[in-house]
Amino acid sequence: MTEEHFLIVGLGNPGAKYDDTRHNIGFRIVKAMAAKYSISTRPALIRAKGSLGKGTIRDKMTHLLMPLTYMNESGASVRKCMDYYKIPLSHMLVVTDDVALEFGRLRMREAGSCGGHNGLKSIERYLGTTEYNRLRFGVGDKEQGDLADYVLGNFSREEQIELPGCVDLAIQAVETFLEMGMEPAMNKINKVQQEKNKDA
Repeated sequence: MTEEHFLIVGLGNPGAKYDDTRHNIGFRIVKAMAAKYSISTRPALIRAKGSLGKGTIRDKMTHLLMPLTYMNESGASVRKCMDYYKIPLSHMLVVTDDVALEFGRLRMREAGSCGGHNGLKSIERYLGTTEYNRLRFGVGDKEQGDLADYVLGNFSREEQIELPGCVDLAIQAVETFLEMGMEPAMNKINKVQQEKNKDA
């Protein structure tokens, strides 16, 4: 029996100046997963046009990908990696920032629009579908001022204090996706966030 492969994609921009920005939360979560499971990531430009690592997470052979194409061409990296490793669409999960969600709030979906997000727009273009799994991480709703400046800015001091716990919850969502699938992962995240709202 052929071993099943999964792909977890964290969206962001390459380069140290982007490391701590809101737009790079996908990179941050994937890096945290790599550290948790002792998976080393390195540039794999021929196979994936991105920084790539492979290891076992929840008994699943998992590829961790951070596209090095810059956000607007993320889809090129995702498509290349999926084709090279023959990963089915149902086994791929994209982790991204979302300005329409309050800071730290998570939302998982099996399909949907790109919501104006250039990384998701690129993935949609290269995959030819909107029906792919995504985990959105709320970075706060910017109602005034320049949106690009906001997402390319750093988290506030207060947000940075809460960030590790929020990243841990996102990792739990990814782990549940790998272990049980999208629906159980969505249910788990919704339940945890409802309980957090009750305690607030």
